[in-house]
Amino acid sequence: MVEQRNGDQRPPTIYDVARAAGVAVSTVSRAFSRPGRVNAETAARIRKIASDMGYRTNPLARALLTGRTSVIALAIADITNPYYFGIIRGAQAAAIDAGYTMLLANAQESDRLEREALDRSIGMVDGIVLTSTRMSDSAIRKMARLRPLIVLNRVVVGLPCVVTDHRHGMREAVAHLTELGHTSMTYVAGPEAAWADSVRWQALREIAAERGLKVHRIGPHPPTVAGGVTAVEQFRTQPAGAVIAYNDMVALGFLQGLAALGAKVPADVSVIGFDNIFGTELVTPGLTTVASPLQTLGATAVRQLVATIGGAPPQTGDPVMLPTRLVIRGSTGPFRRRRTAAAFRSGSTAGG
Repeated sequence: MVEQRNGDQRPPTIYDVARAAGVAVSTVSRAFSRPGRVNAETAARIRKIASDMGYRTNPLARALLTGRTSVIALAIADITNPYYFGIIRGAQAAAIDAGYTMLLANAQESDRLEREALDRSIGMVDGIVLTSTRMSDSAIRKMARLRPLIVLNRVVVGLPCVVTDHRHGMREAVAHLTELGHTSMTYVAGPEAAWADSVRWQALREIAAERGLKVHRIGPHPPTVAGGVTAVEQFRTQPAGAVIAYNDMVALGFLQGLAALGAKVPADVSVIGFDNIFGTELVTPGLTTVASPLQTLGATAVRQLVATIGGAPPQTGDPVMLPTRLVIRGSTGPFRRRRTAAAFRSGSTAGG
């Protein structure tokens, strides 16, 4: 049992724990921040003594001793977008496993807000994961000179990046639609600053050229349900038998917009999204989508970052690319004779 000094009401310090455990202060620090670098029995004994004394780690004091805070920042474009739920969960699990606390920064789809949040927190973190960042390449490189940094869901040459295979996902989506007899497709674009948007559109154009398909792009639109609803108005002026949306949020909004017109999915229009977020299987019809391994994305980025913080050389060559897969649900179906463009403009439907 650890003895408490009579009348001493001050909180115990790391020095008190070290004295009681008979070890160096640096050993106590490592027992909490880098337990793998301390003998397991010693680390367990130190934590037991600290717990009995009521000791709580002080990140600022520990940073003075080690030069590290054991905090990493995860910046995301929009916390209300379910796409980020899995990424956050995977990133946090990997951070906890590595003994890190994760600071979450919500950019609200604004490069300015993202930069300001990171500028304020840069002194408190050991490293940064940028997720679907809207910042410019030059701003990202400037940030990378200050702290170890991983870019998630975007490629910045010369920096370590983790992405999903959008081209393969688009190829699977197009193959599925052509198997159903579709030869004309509309791409509903997302934000202009989104790297994934440009990669997906470029891939669709290349695949269409290979297969002799007709493709058309509308947008850009906000990557939200409201953005998808708005896109239907533009789609009505040049309708197609199939739609591939920038992401699932846009696709779900597009389904709402079509329903408001009285259009039937997939009888009148087939719709495919990207990401396989929560809820895509709950709507009627269920949304066909290109699934990304979201939790794996977050975990992979954090593990890379922690390794770099620990002294491993950053992987600045080809990005780490994770696979996608097509999840087929009820929003895609065989091509049949569609209503005319005039019928779409008037808002009426011609079923069958």
